[in-house]
Amino acid sequence: MLRGAVFDFDGVIVDSHPAHLRAWKSFLNSVGKNISEEQLHFVLDGRKRDDILRHFLGELDADEIQEYGLRKEQYFRDEVTHVSVAGGLLSFMQDLQAEHLAMGIASSGSKSRIHFLLDRFGLKNFFQVVVTGDDVELGKPDPAVFLKTARLLGLNPSELVAFEDAASGVMAARSAGMKCIGIAPLSRVAILLAAGASRVMPDFHDLSCSNIRKLLTNGTGASSISDSHQPIS
Repeated sequence: MLRGAVFDFDGVIVDSHPAHLRAWKSFLNSVGKNISEEQLHFVLDGRKRDDILRHFLGELDADEIQEYGLRKEQYFRDEVTHVSVAGGLLSFMQDLQAEHLAMGIASSGSKSRIHFLLDRFGLKNFFQVVVTGDDVELGKPDPAVFLKTARLLGLNPSELVAFEDAASGVMAARSAGMKCIGIAPLSRVAILLAAGASRVMPDFHDLSCSNIRKLLTNGTGASSISDSHQPIS
């Protein structure tokens, strides 16, 4: 039985990826690290900020992690006017709320930034639980963030559906025992289906509580690329 939904944050609740890419590029340039656009896309794979810093800068001590994290955070806040709520999200969450489904966030992002954006867009009241990368030791694809969210919601992972935009996030949700629906553009459909997503949609416009329940009950599995962006019927 479906009793709740768990959302990743960046790229799912908010359309923040372009702002993140610019913020990370500016930060890395500030510490003398020039990387290609292709290399930069590592930051979109759902990893914790600490893991991203180590990926680009090597081993860092705790003070460096904190300092660099704060600096990157400021670069992101300079970009915040370019961040918006994902298409169709508000009406979808209102539908889930009307059906008395629990809602939580399971993100690798930093607690301060996620709460800043939740406040900015007036979304906090939708979520009973917010678990961030600061609340778990291991980031995605480890399932820790999803397992903690389920535990705080008081629900079995099998009673929850996750919404993710990164392969590492899909794998984490599936490892936690949740079904997962991808939210991503057509170019990423095959990647998310291969990671274990049951379906991939471009946004929330064609999603509702009733069709999510139908999808999970029918156990349709991975859709083909050609129809994975069609409305669930």
